[in-house]
Amino acid sequence: MTTLRSLYEYLSYRLPEELREEWDNDGVMVMGEDRRVSRVLVTLDITKEAVDYAAANNFGLIVSHHPLIFHPLRGVTDPRIIALIRGGTAAFSFHTRLDVVEGGVNDTLCELLGIKEVTARGMLRVGEFPQELTHDEFARLLKSRLGCEKLTYVERTPRVRRVAVLGGDGKDEYAEAVASGADTYLTGNMSYNTMTDAAAGPINVYEAGHFETEFPVCRTLCDMIGEFDPSVYCEIFRSNQIKTL
Repeated sequence: MTTLRSLYEYLSYRLPEELREEWDNDGVMVMGEDRRVSRVLVTLDITKEAVDYAAANNFGLIVSHHPLIFHPLRGVTDPRIIALIRGGTAAFSFHTRLDVVEGGVNDTLCELLGIKEVTARGMLRVGEFPQELTHDEFARLLKSRLGCEKLTYVERTPRVRRVAVLGGDGKDEYAEAVASGADTYLTGNMSYNTMTDAAAGPINVYEAGHFETEFPVCRTLCDMIGEFDPSVYCEIFRSNQIKTL
């Protein structure tokens, strides 16, 4: 049976630590003594609801994309961390290395949307649809594949064909998306000022939601765990608590 340490070592082999951005903090968030694990909960965020669900359903490990611990701790006061320690539940997070790695967040997003001939430009992925799409067709595709409740966009060209893709917060990669030769930039969210500037820029920009553009990678993480040990039960937890009216 798989142990916590052996699973972490395998995931770090698939998601090398050297791909992590310098400012990032990911890896082992909570782990005591090494022990066997047979049930893993995968989630985008380690929320209170995810911790409670893991405890109620005997999951020995939570694996997330967003780090449970991002800033240095001056004391252990976070009720989620305290609950994990008390319940003996370990937690691993794989953040920017999962963004960058081949087959990670952004490749998963491209595959889900049917974007072909994908190339990497750092975290950014750039590829093409087999044929041009109208904005209405592109919007319907995003809503059906990602489950978006709303889209925010800037229309600068009449068609969508060559797309730059970055799940999550994409404001810092806007210039790279423009330089890539894409006609459209798809990301999770950008700042208001960046979107305002993009309205005068050369390419279309779509905000499809931070959660919605990154959540598909949870299936990728489950698949990685299953490849290491098919006997491990892996379940995906939908952590988003943000509602849209």
